[in-house]
Amino acid sequence: MSVQTFTTATSVDDAVAAVAAGARPVAGGTDLVVGARSGKSTMPESVVAIHRVAELHGVESLADGGLRLGALASHAEIAASDDVRSRFTALSDASAIVGSHATRAQGTVGGNLMNASPAMETGGPLVCLGATVTLRSPSGTRTVAVEDLWTGPGKTSAAADELLVGVEIPAPPAGTGSAYLRLEYRRQMEIAVVGASAAVTVADGLVTDARVAMTALSATIRRIPEAEAALIGSDGGSAAIESAGAAVAAASTPISDVRGSADYRRAMAAVIARRAIDQALSRARGENA
Repeated sequence: MSVQTFTTATSVDDAVAAVAAGARPVAGGTDLVVGARSGKSTMPESVVAIHRVAELHGVESLADGGLRLGALASHAEIAASDDVRSRFTALSDASAIVGSHATRAQGTVGGNLMNASPAMETGGPLVCLGATVTLRSPSGTRTVAVEDLWTGPGKTSAAADELLVGVEIPAPPAGTGSAYLRLEYRRQMEIAVVGASAAVTVADGLVTDARVAMTALSATIRRIPEAEAALIGSDGGSAAIESAGAAVAAASTPISDVRGSADYRRAMAAVIARRAIDQALSRARGENA
């Protein structure tokens, strides 16, 4: 199959109308084009280019302390943001290691989320930071928690006529630190064999809130309540971190493929989770950036 109809939208309304009529939105094209060239997917019959829609761009710090990412914010833009690097560090960690330099320059956060890969880098941090996405259709707008957006590998809860237009992240509470780490075999053009995200809040020496999510260890990126429970109320010491890592491994349902067996991934899940949690705790305590 090849593209039969190609249009370029210059407004959100134009883009939404095209999507509602059956067009596939494309901006960076880092997933769509690569997938088609490799034979893993086919090009859609109708495509609408949305890269010229100004409303979909930008990384914006909000007056209430939150952050808004336009759907077309690139990974490079996000990684370069001073606000992201200082207050949303897990997202900075992840955005800085997506693909290659070229991928980060062209790939967008909206495309990343809608591609719904369980191994995506930015998904876990956005889940742990409490992010929501805004979906626009001809009938209106709705907000969905990032963790409720994915329903399976390559599948989302977005309706066929909905376009993801932005991502919002609430202000982190005082004393919050976050981190994302992955197990990798090389530094460029890699996806996570195992990934872990953590966001923790510390007050008076105790962990008052914790969110832990795993990447590439189940059909969708998801939080691990048992790991969070092991941390909340603790002093964030080695025993609590060890218990949280074990909970992540126990909750993992990985697959075996050429990049790693299920048993290996499960064993590494505990290791990577512990490291991400430890890093997040260090940042929450102001011990490092």
